[in-house]
Amino acid sequence: MLGRFHEIGIRTADIRASVDFYERLGFAQAQTTDTWSHPYGVLTDGRLFLGLHQSSFDSPTLTFVHEGVARHARELESRGVVLAYQRTAEHEFNSVGLKDPNGQMLVLIEARTYSPVLRRPQRVSQCGYFEEFSMPSTQFAPAKAFWEEAGFVATEAAELPYPHLALTSDHLDIAFHAPRIFDRPMLVFRDQGMRARLAMLRAIGIGTWRAPPQSLDAHSNALLEAPEGTPLLFLEEAS
Repeated sequence: MLGRFHEIGIRTADIRASVDFYERLGFAQAQTTDTWSHPYGVLTDGRLFLGLHQSSFDSPTLTFVHEGVARHARELESRGVVLAYQRTAEHEFNSVGLKDPNGQMLVLIEARTYSPVLRRPQRVSQCGYFEEFSMPSTQFAPAKAFWEEAGFVATEAAELPYPHLALTSDHLDIAFHAPRIFDRPMLVFRDQGMRARLAMLRAIGIGTWRAPPQSLDAHSNALLEAPEGTPLLFLEEAS
């Protein structure tokens, strides 16, 4: 239904500050096209692709590439899907937006906006292994049904390290957590040696550190906020 995952689109008021932040964490820049007229950059660790847009839009978005977007938009509407917006005129770059049951914006575009990156996913950044993009949800069941129809595969709901439901796909893993855990979407990273990673990350001196959600041990788990406000959650993985 959605196509191939392309990027997590993030709005930033200062793209230079955001690019510097992720580069210092070990992310690499991808070569972008001239599709967008606003300042735009893509940062990746080989597994996670962040599209930084110095522009106003519903952020963050999950962006997918789907062939024949205009035709597909009509198919979605015929199935009862309500589109948040539709830009499919002949003279413009085709894209459509829709929202999942929790209001998460999803964008389908007609073509890639950056070139493939020759970086192995095993070459993790300073953050560790990118686990998932986790979104707040008051009801897991409708979210699970929507994303399974979109081709994701749900795992069993887990209680540790906090109550959440994870879903996997070939190119992006997502999860849902209760708003009481954290009221915004977050990028989740894991590592068995996270305590040592956190010491190294704090030494870099970037971003804003926050207390980790709920009762997570603050010595081996932490929350770092990027300049544009994106939360990065670091979790120690059990050995």
